[in-house]
Amino acid sequence: MLHGLAPVLVTPGEEGQLTFLYAFLPKPPVSTVPSLCCAAAATDKTDRVSHLPDDLLRRVVSLLPAKDGARTTVLSSRWYGLWRSAPTVLVDTHLLPGGDGQPRPDLPGAASRAVTDAVSAALESHPGSFPFVSLTCSFINGSDSRLLARWFQLLATKGVDELVFVNRPWPLRDLPLPSSLFSCASLCRLYLGTWLFPDTATLPRGVGFPNLHQLVLAYIFMEDKDLEFVLAVSPVLEILTVTGTVKPLRARLTNHRLRCVQFCLSIVEEVAVVDAPSLERFFLWRNWSERQEVSKIGTTVKIGHVPKLRVLGYLEPGVHMLEIGNTIIKAGTKVSTHTTVPSVQMLAVQLQFGVRREVKMLPTFLRCFPSVETLVVESRVVREPASSLSLKIWEETGPVECVQSHVKIMALHEVQGNRNEFDFLMFIAENARKLERMFIVMKNDLTYAERQVVIAGVEALYSANWANRDCKVQYLSSCYPIGGGSWSLQAGSDLSDDDPFEAFPDD
Repeated sequence: MLHGLAPVLVTPGEEGQLTFLYAFLPKPPVSTVPSLCCAAAATDKTDRVSHLPDDLLRRVVSLLPAKDGARTTVLSSRWYGLWRSAPTVLVDTHLLPGGDGQPRPDLPGAASRAVTDAVSAALESHPGSFPFVSLTCSFINGSDSRLLARWFQLLATKGVDELVFVNRPWPLRDLPLPSSLFSCASLCRLYLGTWLFPDTATLPRGVGFPNLHQLVLAYIFMEDKDLEFVLAVSPVLEILTVTGTVKPLRARLTNHRLRCVQFCLSIVEEVAVVDAPSLERFFLWRNWSERQEVSKIGTTVKIGHVPKLRVLGYLEPGVHMLEIGNTIIKAGTKVSTHTTVPSVQMLAVQLQFGVRREVKMLPTFLRCFPSVETLVVESRVVREPASSLSLKIWEETGPVECVQSHVKIMALHEVQGNRNEFDFLMFIAENARKLERMFIVMKNDLTYAERQVVIAGVEALYSANWANRDCKVQYLSSCYPIGGGSWSLQAGSDLSDDDPFEAFPDD
């Protein structure tokens, strides 16, 4: 309801998706509740601030919410023209009746229309620039198409750098974003949520985002060709995030500047990284395919030209159909230069240890990434009848190069006390010659009896014939909600974060 949604209209899945989206939206660089103190004596009535240089005063005004910045024009003639010439941060939650601490209007009405009108007034009256604009309060529908087009025309002419634009209410209506969106050439970061994407086939030649570095598309109804178009007209794009697609997507990625790509909570039939020579990170998290219920095979993941790809996850053996080059990876596929990605150093995998086809695919997947130094495996709750497995499945696996020669860090997350989990850890312990640290992270909802099983499994590991007897083992409880995980969109897109999967949970 905080985001304008009537509870009866939101399914648990939609609620989770929208919570995920709102948690990822960037925080405004200004606040309505700043912490200020005054060291001047209360008896000193001298106006010292007004004597500061104009450039410094503009800086002061630019650090205020738009509403407070506009109010400085009535302080004195000295301040009158400063707001109009200062960069302004425009956040519509700051314009709510009662301030930023109030919940967003839960239904279209006077309060939401007042915010919309205030946004229009600010965009019309302020010459710019707008370094940061966040619009998440308005109920935009078909009757507002002209207003919407006008907003983007103003943002384009007034140099918006970072734009957050999330429509309400849910579900999506039949109003597409206006084509004037693509005239915002100054944009460096763009977050779009719950919209119909404009028909890119009708856009005029020459439009695009020449300065766009980061793009987030959340719960957008779009065609495959629209994503290809955006990539083509964003020559310096480095970070692409797609979450909650409304229509099944077959994404084909060709961009020479992309460094990070994330797909999550989306209906994705295929992701093909065709030519991405700068790509360093590739994340897939809890996507699904319409064919998954029938074939048990979900998203097709194709990896082409990615010479700098270092971080990859979460692959799901037995669920993802992995294709490297032109070779479809199957259980037992022989290793060759055409079936490996040697640049990957950190790999994350999700699987059900009680499902035979997934466990049998895991060694094959690992062989495709021979240089992995950090291996993160997340154990998922078995949602189908468990298969009968034994330690022999690992004894008969044969050599896996990354395990034998490269893996230094091994983390098994969301451990449930399943015997198959500890059979896998035993395989790692007895074959990983360079393993330095092993982390065993238990699910936080385990019963006392289940915890005792985990403890017994850890104790059994100490008696294993360790390939590296100096390896340190640590087990602890997960700090994440049930069904949650360590990875997030924030961690994934933070290129300075060397551990997006929290492979080092004690650091």
